[in-house]
Amino acid sequence: MDLGRVRVAYGAVSDLYIELFGTREQSHADDLAFIERHLTRAGTVLDVGCGPGHMTDHLRSLGVDATGIDLVPEFIAHAGAAFPGGRYLLGSMDHLPVADGSVAGILSWYSLIHRTPQEVGGVLAELRRAMAPGGALVVGFFDGDAVEAFDHKVVTAYRWPVDEFSGLLAQAGFAEVERWRRPADGTHRAHAAIAAVTA
Repeated sequence: MDLGRVRVAYGAVSDLYIELFGTREQSHADDLAFIERHLTRAGTVLDVGCGPGHMTDHLRSLGVDATGIDLVPEFIAHAGAAFPGGRYLLGSMDHLPVADGSVAGILSWYSLIHRTPQEVGGVLAELRRAMAPGGALVVGFFDGDAVEAFDHKVVTAYRWPVDEFSGLLAQAGFAEVERWRRPADGTHRAHAAIAAVTA
């Protein structure tokens, strides 16, 4: 996937995206609980693909040393203004600005959905590089019966079978510890999340 295309596409709809998704109150309570179970231990946590910064701020409100990273300048500008006590960096999950083994946790909440199946393994390897032994990773993504592209409202996205995504995590050096699935309803597509630790 052309990351420049993703950046431009989200920048063009950033105001609407922030309006629809830019606060923790607009997040599903079960999603927040899942994230909290795995990313509220002591240590530094990166929220990669943080978007408007609401999840980063939520983690910080729970005492987590969380930093948001996103490649969309409009999201980083909003996050810095809306949550002035936080840290938000313009950057890509392909090249995290941290030393090897330096972070205790990473949240990748729907930030891998636009990466092609051929790209996801490389991104997971970069996340693994950054994480300390026993570190926790939480990934949210679209659930599906097969790996397939679909017309997302912003730019092409992919859905994944949970077992297949878990296998990718294992190949990158993670061990699954919990999964969460929510079926599609009249408004939302089927959702999945996996929590894993460095193996």
